[in-house]
Amino acid sequence: MQAAVDGRSATRIRRSPKSKRDIALLESGDITPKIAKFLAEQQPATPCVVVDLDVVEHNYRVLSRCLPLARVFYAVKANPAVEVVNRLARLGSSFDTASRGEIDLVMSLGVPADRISFGNTIKKQSDIAHAYRNGVRLFAFDSLAELEKLRDSAPGAQVFCRVLVECAGAEWPLSRKFGCAPDMAADLLVKAREFGLDPYGLSFHVGSQQTDLKQWDSAVATVARLFTILAKADVDLRMINIGGGFPARYRTEIQGVEAYAQAVMNAVTKHFGNKLPEMIVEPGRSIVGNAGVIQSEVVLISQKDYAEEKRWVYLDVGKFSGLAETMDEAIKYRLRTPADGGETGPVVLAGPTCDSADILYEKAEYHLPLGLKVGDKVNILSTGAYTTTYSSVAFNGFAPLKSYCI
Repeated sequence: MQAAVDGRSATRIRRSPKSKRDIALLESGDITPKIAKFLAEQQPATPCVVVDLDVVEHNYRVLSRCLPLARVFYAVKANPAVEVVNRLARLGSSFDTASRGEIDLVMSLGVPADRISFGNTIKKQSDIAHAYRNGVRLFAFDSLAELEKLRDSAPGAQVFCRVLVECAGAEWPLSRKFGCAPDMAADLLVKAREFGLDPYGLSFHVGSQQTDLKQWDSAVATVARLFTILAKADVDLRMINIGGGFPARYRTEIQGVEAYAQAVMNAVTKHFGNKLPEMIVEPGRSIVGNAGVIQSEVVLISQKDYAEEKRWVYLDVGKFSGLAETMDEAIKYRLRTPADGGETGPVVLAGPTCDSADILYEKAEYHLPLGLKVGDKVNILSTGAYTTTYSSVAFNGFAPLKSYCI
């Protein structure tokens, strides 16, 4: 299996050139012809998500072309489907893993350990030891206690410290759960050297689905200052990990990956000059988000009051079956229905479970066709990321979200 994913075989993967129209469709997050054909011919039971692997490959290739100086570590948590990971592995991707399970998954597909990062800053000691025994030598941390675990179970490993940065502009902002203050990061990297570890670099994350390109400039400026401070302490940092944050296409228009890559490189060259560090990028949503479509079914359409204009539209998919990112109505998905084009009216969208939290959109002003009927299929676009793995095992007895990769 190793030969299937090494650099030589990765270069053999070729796709025929695509027209501008084809490329626009791949990047739109809309229903591709492959997905449309699959849904029409197979008529799978709903709810299900269908992922077009050609879109995954296209997104990876575009990002790699736009950031040629960065190593791409796909964030497995975004969509750990074997077919997705295998396609990316064959293309030469490296992988950002969050758990022992993800490490085992990636390695089972023949990915060598030097293409794996254990990027979670919250790891069991036994899982660090497991990763180290299997050859993983790149680990994240953001606290002294985590560093001590790495000292004991991953001697000599390369380590990078995650720094807290602002997440303004992110539709799915990250909390203070991850990262530490810059002055603490500097002290911890000095301590890493004292522990016999290799203080390799620094990482940050500007928030998932980031819409403000200026956020990378301030984050890189913070990291560059730390490089200077640590150089004076004879700590030779060589790498910056810019994390994720590149968006998928939801209800709001976004700039293309080219603009994001340019913003990153402008920030790095501005703050590091000609002495550029090694770079790692950890995309997840931007690789798989617009590759997937959830097909659901309308279970019920009702009204709560004679005087209320809004209809309640209940789907057979909700917060507990894959759409957890609708929490606080943060991620706003686009919808397609068979009645599109007709007169519309305001709706509240909700899932099927007996839980009052299972409301997708009540304040976001969604409108759906008045001709929509119970039993109609509703397609939810750009749902290739953070859906299957957010789906509960059997809440209210509903089966987990079924996934098809084509």
